Amino acid sequence: MKRKQFEDYLRSGTANNITVGVLATIGLICGAKSFTGTQISLVEYCFIPEKLTHPVNRQRYCTPNKRYIMPEAEFYAEAYAPANPEFQRDNFLPTKATRLRIIPPSNPDKAWWGLASVLFVGGAFTLSKAREWRLIQLMPSVREEIRSNWLISKLWSGLRLHKEAYSAQLDYEFHQWAENRRVREAQLSRMTPQELAIFQEQVRLRAEAEARVQLQQATGQPAGALPGQSMQDIARGDDKVTGSQQQTLQQNTNSSLDPSEALALSTLQALARADSSTALVAAPGSGKSVTLNYLIGKILADSPTADIWVISAKNDSFCGLRSKERVIVFDGENPDLAKEVIDNFYTEYKKRKQLPESKRESLPPLILILDDWLVIADQLSKHYSDWNYGGKLLDVLLIGREFNTKFIASLQSFNLAALGIEKMDAQTRMCLNLLLLGNRYIKNGREQESYGVLELILNRGDIIPGKQEREQIKSKYLSVKAVSYQNLRPVMIASVGGFVVALMPLLSNQANSIASEQEYLDRVFDLEFNLSPAHQIHPKPLSEVAKKIYEYFQNVKSKTPKTLRDLKKADRLSGYSESELIDGLAELVKTEKINSDGNDSYSLPDW
Repeated sequence: MKRKQFEDYLRSGTANNITVGVLATIGLICGAKSFTGTQISLVEYCFIPEKLTHPVNRQRYCTPNKRYIMPEAEFYAEAYAPANPEFQRDNFLPTKATRLRIIPPSNPDKAWWGLASVLFVGGAFTLSKAREWRLIQLMPSVREEIRSNWLISKLWSGLRLHKEAYSAQLDYEFHQWAENRRVREAQLSRMTPQELAIFQEQVRLRAEAEARVQLQQATGQPAGALPGQSMQDIARGDDKVTGSQQQTLQQNTNSSLDPSEALALSTLQALARADSSTALVAAPGSGKSVTLNYLIGKILADSPTADIWVISAKNDSFCGLRSKERVIVFDGENPDLAKEVIDNFYTEYKKRKQLPESKRESLPPLILILDDWLVIADQLSKHYSDWNYGGKLLDVLLIGREFNTKFIASLQSFNLAALGIEKMDAQTRMCLNLLLLGNRYIKNGREQESYGVLELILNRGDIIPGKQEREQIKSKYLSVKAVSYQNLRPVMIASVGGFVVALMPLLSNQANSIASEQEYLDRVFDLEFNLSPAHQIHPKPLSEVAKKIYEYFQNVKSKTPKTLRDLKKADRLSGYSESELIDGLAELVKTEKINSDGNDSYSLPDW
């Protein structure tokens, strides 16, 4: 309200200035008028001797330079009687003045003009000072009101931005939920009838278990009791496991070296059913061939009509594909056959791209297996320098999943650029599933290790973003590697939407029994039916400035709380403005990456 009065008062300033100017002008005019003219009557006189009677003689004594003027009242007063300014000579000059004429006053209202000037000038000064005083009186309240309005506008802007961010987060989470739902539906749709029966039985058993737990909590029944049991029944000794039975149970569980074997098995199953392409990276002796055969066997078990072609440097069976004339043994001196297979594969893929959307869902898998691809790709590049096979693989990598087309490349080193794809950057690599193996094995009586590929990616931020995530994966890897090293069993690091570290199971007889694995069924159950927020919320990735700030906190030498001023001095953050740094800090505090004490002081949780 005060601000409105202040603005109205400011708008009236022109009229006030005009009024002050008019009053001051009138006052100056009146003042000038009061200084002009005479206010009283004047007498013009001269000194003429009385003895002179002739006019000519008299005129000689009243020349213009001998005429004088004085007020009329003083002229007739004895005290102010005029005296002859010239000295007396021979007593001839008279002592009494002769009046010539009376000059009337030219400005009889001189006092009134002066009074009017004082009034007008005083009014202008008073009006100007009154306006200034009023502005000074309104200023504190107006300033306070402006400050309050500014704070309210900032709060409103912050709430609006928060609302937009929250809406965007909800849209992102809903999109992720819908996408995960679609993927889970696709996984269930590809289950065989036997797998669906086992899955349904698993769901039924889990529902009964949850019902028993709720009943026990409601009735206070001991957790180890079966329905209808009492404490006396639990204390009975005739239903305990005997020594021989315990030895049998131990023998039955010795085949599993680590609980993560079931996770590895379900991951391999997910890779076999995945729509996107896969890079299998392993050094010799790491179980690469066994794993590749397992993936091919699982693909054929799920889709007997799958169209699979293999280009390899070895004349292996590849789960019977060689007998179907689908295996091409690469010949470095005559690589035309391998080139023809890639061209025919890509031609079939282009035919699928021409199909309408309604006919794509029923397409059988079209898969190209590239075994020992580093050696083959090098030879193809030398023989066909103008043949862009990498562009064909990139097309299949990025778009092939929409047409049930993919490739599986078996490599011996983590040199993904050797696939022939020139644009294999961090974003492109996210479209490629990774399966990396490491092992300790004995060959020709000598122990050899091949963990180098796995340990290489554990220190690369472009493969595993986030130092904390890399440390967690490294910790898991070290614990699994100990079991792998002791038992000569491969360890895997796989990326199928997220990184998995697990011990590889024995894959000799696993191709037809994947669906019965407990870990896989538990995982599918969680994906499909466990709708708790922990399984549904996918955190939004950090912004670029938040990542840079987080790296600054991780790499700083002194583990003391940092302020915004410290961040502005850091070299790696010099390219960001103060507002961007504040937003990045708020994002890290919200995601609990860093702690804030509320006084412009921030630190990592583990400091």
